[in-house]
Amino acid sequence: MPQGNWPKDTFLHRLREPLRTKILQLGVRRTYPPGHVLLRQGTPGESVWVLVDALVKVSAQTQNGREALLAIRVSGDVVGEMGALDGSPRSATVTTCGRAVVFQVRGAVFIDFIRRHPEAALTLSQMAVERLRWANQRRLDFTGYGTDVCLARVLIDLAGRHGTRKDDGLDIGVSLTQTELGGMVGAKEVTVQKALRGLSGLGLVQPGHRHVLITDMRGLVRFADLDPRDVPPKPY
Repeated sequence: MPQGNWPKDTFLHRLREPLRTKILQLGVRRTYPPGHVLLRQGTPGESVWVLVDALVKVSAQTQNGREALLAIRVSGDVVGEMGALDGSPRSATVTTCGRAVVFQVRGAVFIDFIRRHPEAALTLSQMAVERLRWANQRRLDFTGYGTDVCLARVLIDLAGRHGTRKDDGLDIGVSLTQTELGGMVGAKEVTVQKALRGLSGLGLVQPGHRHVLITDMRGLVRFADLDPRDVPPKPY
């Protein structure tokens, strides 16, 4: 059974033993290559996936045909629980960003696990509330700030959750195209390119191919109109 120091605030990190082991024992271990679609928007929610060693992107297609990147999920997280809990079709598509080791738990089995273990149900509810707050904050950002500030805030959030320290800065830790970054801030690719050039010109970030290096976190926090105390702690 996999063991590990699960990233902070993930589902497995919050669960106490033996619940962590128990939820994994209920599933089937599967390994997938990069670019594999775990869940597809609009399909039935028949399974829940526990990410053991994985990084995935959660995206959805809008009514005008554009794809919006909604979130990033990492090892220790759970995806697909919404469809299993309410029986609705999938509201988003989940795609692996690299080789992924996951446990597939049948929806009915997951629901029974939640019913029998109130601690797990409370953990799931707390995570749902936090994700809703995150989404609400992004909507407020879109209303009150321009693309460059919205992008700065998203980069800070990604770095705090997934970032890795480098000699010359803090890598956000997630491989994303500029189109995908645009999906997270509600902007077109050309607008994101312009915003990144501006942030780079200020010495705050260093854009690269499918990655962004934050070279001045405190400066980026000031640019994003955040409190200096919002500088994320050392990434896990």
